[in-house]
Amino acid sequence: METLALIAHNQKKNELLGWVKDHREELKKYKLIGTSSTAELLNSILEIGVEPFGHGPQGGDILLAAKILMDEVHRVVFFMDPHTPHSHEHDIQTLIRTAVSNNIPLALNRTTADFLIMQEPKKK
Repeated sequence: METLALIAHNQKKNELLGWVKDHREELKKYKLIGTSSTAELLNSILEIGVEPFGHGPQGGDILLAAKILMDEVHRVVFFMDPHTPHSHEHDIQTLIRTAVSNNIPLALNRTTADFLIMQEPKKK
């Protein structure tokens, strides 16, 4: 089963929540992981079993990059807020570069997330 990471900056969490609601059936085909606050929000409202792995500003983005390097993550949905400065901007850029350089599908907004979820997961 492919692993799909779900991440959202604070200003985008409600948008991600709506996207997950819209794609709940498709998401059942994946092992879901997420940064701790995103996972907590999704699990508390939707009870969909998102496994938390760390808080973004406290190294969670770097942990996700490491999981990509270890071939433990196969797709990433990251609803990022480009209008708000983030103290961990370097970590975010490291995550994005790691996904791109390892050919991992990475959706940074709802439209690309819709395209990403349309492709059937591969059996891992």
